[in-house]
Amino acid sequence: MDIRQVTPRYHVSPQISVEDVPALQAAGFKKVICNRPDAEVPPSHQSATIGAALAEAGIAYDVLPLTHQTMTPENVAKQAALAAKGEGPVLAYCASGTRCTVVWAFGQVGKMTTDEILQTAANAGYDLAGLRPTLDALSQQ
Repeated sequence: MDIRQVTPRYHVSPQISVEDVPALQAAGFKKVICNRPDAEVPPSHQSATIGAALAEAGIAYDVLPLTHQTMTPENVAKQAALAAKGEGPVLAYCASGTRCTVVWAFGQVGKMTTDEILQTAANAGYDLAGLRPTLDALSQQ
């Protein structure tokens, strides 16, 4: 697993597997959010399979599949709400961790400056500089 800390509470990673669940439990994750649509992965990595393994380990699990088309203000707000609920650190995963970081970034508009959002993402290893015009436009609304 390549878990990257975006904030003290919000972490992202590429696709996880059932075999990763004990390590997630040992690392103290209390919630996992799947941002990857099932159509992108084989059955062994689909949300029901991962969710069952997490439930068995006592880790909360939410599914919010995201694509470019579904990165809507409603889903940005839903991701922020899912990440805010519960105790302890949250891990969001997708194919590379980028979608999870992008949805986090959009959720920070109005709370952080564009520079702060981009620097925080960069500190986690995600270059979102291409989102600057969108983040700036959203912050003007």
